[in-house]
Amino acid sequence: MDIYDYAMQMEKDGENYYNELRNKTTNQGLKAILGMLIAAEVKHYALFQNMKQRAKVLVPDSPILADVKNIFVQMRERKDFNVDVTQKELYRKAQDIEVKSRDFYRAKADEVTDASQKEAFRKIAQEEQRHFIILENIINFVSRPDIWLEDPEWYHLEDY
Repeated sequence: MDIYDYAMQMEKDGENYYNELRNKTTNQGLKAILGMLIAAEVKHYALFQNMKQRAKVLVPDSPILADVKNIFVQMRERKDFNVDVTQKELYRKAQDIEVKSRDFYRAKADEVTDASQKEAFRKIAQEEQRHFIILENIINFVSRPDIWLEDPEWYHLEDY
């Protein structure tokens, strides 16, 4: 299996896992956030398809962190704390998937010779790191919804 097929499979696996998580939660805010993560995985899949065809690709910057933070703020304002704490381990597993993806893409960025593909792998690795941070905040939210937004970690998200 070449690196692009492998990358596409990783993105498809991520999409499927996020769909599974979205189906397990009743919280509409978390469903929206998971929908954003699903959409990101679908975009990544398409990028890797284009890269496999040796097309030059441009990975746009993603506003996902700001969008997710806005959803969390709205949930906080609505006092929408209807979450299942037992799902915390499922989100940790999703974090593991994001770490593996990030590390794979960083390694492949060092291997490919085409400059646009090298940059694409690097940007997608950064996006996977953003997903990891989002999942960390979901874990914090389901663990302690009454104080999670005041966590200083939220204030560094815009710098990515």
